[in-house]
Amino acid sequence: MSQTQHTPPKKTDEEFEALLNSSFEIESPLQEGRIVKGEVVKVGKDHVVVDIGFKSEGEIAIHEFADTTGQIRVNVGDRIDVLLEALENENGLVELSKEKADKMKVWDEISAACERDEIIEGTISQRVKGGLSVTIRGGVKAFLPGSQVDLRPIRNLERLIGETHRFKVIKFNKKRGNIVLSRRVLLEQERDAMKGKTLERLQEGLVVEGIVKNITEYGAFVDLGGIDGLLHITDMSWGRVGHPSEMLKVGDKLKVKVLKYNAETERVSLGLKQTQEDPWADTEARYPIGLKVKGKVVSITDYGAFVELEQGVEGLIHVSEMSWTKRVKHPSKMLNIGDEVECVVLDVDTQAKRISLGLKQLEPHPWERFIAKYHPGDTIKGRIRSITDYGVFIGIEEGIDGMAHKSDLSWTQRINHPSELFHKGEEVEAVILGVNHEEQKVSLGIKQLYEDPWERIPMDYPLGQVREVKVIKVTDFGAFVELEAGIEGLIHVSEMSNERVDDPRKIVKDGDVVKAEIITVDTAERKIGLSMKSLLGREDEADLAEFHQKLSSDRATLGDVLAQKLGEMAAEAEETIKKDEA
Repeated sequence: MSQTQHTPPKKTDEEFEALLNSSFEIESPLQEGRIVKGEVVKVGKDHVVVDIGFKSEGEIAIHEFADTTGQIRVNVGDRIDVLLEALENENGLVELSKEKADKMKVWDEISAACERDEIIEGTISQRVKGGLSVTIRGGVKAFLPGSQVDLRPIRNLERLIGETHRFKVIKFNKKRGNIVLSRRVLLEQERDAMKGKTLERLQEGLVVEGIVKNITEYGAFVDLGGIDGLLHITDMSWGRVGHPSEMLKVGDKLKVKVLKYNAETERVSLGLKQTQEDPWADTEARYPIGLKVKGKVVSITDYGAFVELEQGVEGLIHVSEMSWTKRVKHPSKMLNIGDEVECVVLDVDTQAKRISLGLKQLEPHPWERFIAKYHPGDTIKGRIRSITDYGVFIGIEEGIDGMAHKSDLSWTQRINHPSELFHKGEEVEAVILGVNHEEQKVSLGIKQLYEDPWERIPMDYPLGQVREVKVIKVTDFGAFVELEAGIEGLIHVSEMSNERVDDPRKIVKDGDVVKAEIITVDTAERKIGLSMKSLLGREDEADLAEFHQKLSSDRATLGDVLAQKLGEMAAEAEETIKKDEA
């Protein structure tokens, strides 16, 4: 028998439709277009040879024997149903098809199932445009639209490939060979049936079992059996939950408590933490104030760090409670998520479910160390930490600063801003002037390190004393002069001249050295007043007396000269007479 490879001509749609619509009852043992029994006599690489009891055998392409997984399932001796397409083709061979025979039988079975509204089982075999291809009875391919796969849209349809499900035929066209399936219809029927049963027993306070259906940022939807309930993120755990996905995933089975149920709207609120004992119930007894506890840092914010003390119980270490001495700008500078820390319970509010914790309380308070070591009147040494308009802050001990007001920086100098005398980081000495225990503040003085010069100034600068002074600053109302280093006085504009002075700068300028009389010394206000005007009258009187004295002196000298001249003239005359007589 010839085994020449030959591909039989394809039937037209009309011819195949005629075959589908024909009866399976065989009027003649070998009649074209009928299904006949055959025996596999040979399995080749590309074809399977089948004997149907005719003078010649037929060939069927081997791919027609592939199952849903692609495996070839055929052996010599197998009895199979085949479609007799032609008793003899142009090559003298019988033209057979197993695939078409299977399809004809399946189509009739499917048609009958559709008429009886039966459910069909199939395996999802591949992803196609608009949905999935499902292999049903006899390897027939049916179409499952994406919208009919599940109750909710599924993004990744590929993950369903290989799964076997039950389907309902929603469209059947034998003529065109189209079958459209739906799984959603069955799921909706199941859901409605379950929903009715669930609603009959659903009530607030009931603990029910459900499956996590969907997860959002604010919670999770749980399928209770045909009806969904919302498990809000705040009802998932007594502790902190950043996102529902931290606790749950789609498909999880869990027991939840019905918190609220509205029969009219069919809205259900669920709670997971309510199925567990509230760990906050006796926190005041378990966490008394002052107790040292250990916990794990689970969250850090701008204002502090949350520490988990036990499952469902967290406490807050506020940024202000982290260090006695350091100015903590952000909690992350002190702690990291995951750190195991020891802290002290500062306050417990069971109703608000809040515990305040302290980290710095594990260390001695620096104020207590300070008052034990220092007292008013003691001299301290420290570095200037900061300078303000009103004074300088000096570090005394770690965490303890004292302030020296600008009025306590110098006995004598006029200070507009403390930075004129000091700079940040400079090491200085100061005297403790006072300690405010209530506000934990320390007052310092730098000028108190030295003797107050104003105690001797009244004696050193008595009224009426005339001094040569240097002009250091001229203002509209007078001139400030320096009497000695750090000691200044004021010559008021009214004390500069006997005449009216509109502008002191016309009389003196910076750097001039002038004579002035001390006219006032005010130790309370620490002011010295001087006068240039008072010296003007005195100088005039002194000049006049000197003139009279000189004049008197000049007169006496002239008489002496005349007397001397007269004496000399008399002596010359007497000598002349003597010579004449001789």
